[in-house]
Amino acid sequence: MEGVQRRNPGQTEFIQAVQEVAQDIFDFIEDKEEYHEAQILRRIAEPERVVSFRVCWEDDNHNIRVQRGWRVQNNNAIGPYKGGIRFHPSVTESVLKFLAFEQTFKNSLTGLPMGGGKGGANFNPRGKSDSEVMRFCQSFMTELYRHIGPDTDVPAGDIGVGAREIGYMFGQYKRITNRWEGVLTGKGMEYGGSQMRPEATGYGAVYFLQNMLKHSGQEIEDRTAVISGSGNVATHAAEKITQLGGKVLTLSDSGGFIHDPDGIDQEKINWVKELKTVRRGRISEYADEFGGATYHEGERPWNVKCDLALPCATQNELNEDEAKTLVGNGVVAVSEGANMPTTLDGVKVFHDAKIMYGPGKAANAGGVAVSGLEMSQNSERISWNHERLGEMLTELMEGIHGKCVEYGEQGKYVDYVKGANIAGFKKVADAMLAFGVV
Repeated sequence: MEGVQRRNPGQTEFIQAVQEVAQDIFDFIEDKEEYHEAQILRRIAEPERVVSFRVCWEDDNHNIRVQRGWRVQNNNAIGPYKGGIRFHPSVTESVLKFLAFEQTFKNSLTGLPMGGGKGGANFNPRGKSDSEVMRFCQSFMTELYRHIGPDTDVPAGDIGVGAREIGYMFGQYKRITNRWEGVLTGKGMEYGGSQMRPEATGYGAVYFLQNMLKHSGQEIEDRTAVISGSGNVATHAAEKITQLGGKVLTLSDSGGFIHDPDGIDQEKINWVKELKTVRRGRISEYADEFGGATYHEGERPWNVKCDLALPCATQNELNEDEAKTLVGNGVVAVSEGANMPTTLDGVKVFHDAKIMYGPGKAANAGGVAVSGLEMSQNSERISWNHERLGEMLTELMEGIHGKCVEYGEQGKYVDYVKGANIAGFKKVADAMLAFGVV
């Protein structure tokens, strides 16, 4: 870890991600000399490639704007690099390196042949016109296209990159290369998308939660749930919790959170989806629309008493004090829909309290799992229906849960973080050993 810090000065998010994995797998690899001789841990903590580039574009007022874009290709030992593209002002090289590192183990856990990567830009699509977003996406892809391909690197969407942005980028890729191929996932149904992709991450986080509860003889029905975020992952997590008989109390965005003691039912979830995807409004409007709900500006929802917690917004959104509040209020299980949303100190609180805690690399792997299935569909020029994809997602999340239990079970308690890290690491590490020193 001293070496990682020395080689990556100031990259706190990346260092945190490596620390979390290293501390869990070191006992596992201690007596495995082949891993030490091949310097697997050192190599896995060094991205294979980090590409950065300038993105120039013109806004509607004819001002020339300049952003910075990146693609981090972390590890392709078990398949082409695979991971999202994020457009947000908080995007830095450190953030993308952490996400690509996490993605490597998450993709490994799915059992599908996918390596780990991540990309993005410090561009904020919020408040931009469709024309501005199109021009930025086209400029971004003009730089990115030479580094990706269906057998090389297959990006997807992430924060700030939805169906609109994927469409603009895919159109530009097709225009430049004169090839129609599965180089992006999260595409529209009209041009090779998967029917289940919008729901996959949120539904998958709930399926993982359901498996954790089932393993301890419990269920979601009649439980209260607190969810952060109000985008694609959060709304679909809320939808699945509701379908399984739970009661969702909160949603949030960067401005604050809403608390609805009556529960956020399907009708209200549909209203939030329309608010966020069509009107691109703020979650505060929910309190104006539905009586009994309150809006808490500048706050996060973790002080609301609940049985289940699903952080589905962004990294490091749940800290040590908030974790202690959740535990004190009787939370039973936490399932992460976002990438590394809980700080290391917060994770320690859940671990010490023996709370069922599903880390993002396992709990939110449903999204990339269905992305992998979309890659398969594009390669074979076929399309599976919603029902079949739903069955496959359920089976995949059950399989991921089983791997976490295999390596993380400690008597009656399952350390899902340790289980996920070891299971994800072992597959990648063994593939790297097979290739020799490359």
